[in-house]
Amino acid sequence: MMIADVLLALAGFVAGAVGGVLGVGGGLVFVPALTMGLGVPQTVAQGTSLAAIVPTSLVGAVTADREGNVARSQLVVMSVLGAFGAAGGALLAVVLPTDVLVRVFGALLLVSAWRLWRS
Repeated sequence: MMIADVLLALAGFVAGAVGGVLGVGGGLVFVPALTMGLGVPQTVAQGTSLAAIVPTSLVGAVTADREGNVARSQLVVMSVLGAFGAAGGALLAVVLPTDVLVRVFGALLLVSAWRLWRS
């Protein structure tokens, strides 16, 4: 097994665990693992992360719902608007220069870390 395969497997496991425990997208783990660990371009890493997070999110959502931790009354509105936002964001990511995209993603990570640290 190649080191890249081990890194991908580890990233998948960690992303699933982080998403399940913190309720955040696995992209916080997937994107840096792909870009810094494997040298994948930012846009490809983000697209791959979005596709890979679907099964992870479904398993986490079903588990949370079984525990009664899903606000079903808000689910449809969030899902529909989230789908439109994801489509728009993906289209925007394709046209943004890579250096801008990398900096915006890095800023998101820093703000997220700061907010988590404060709480």
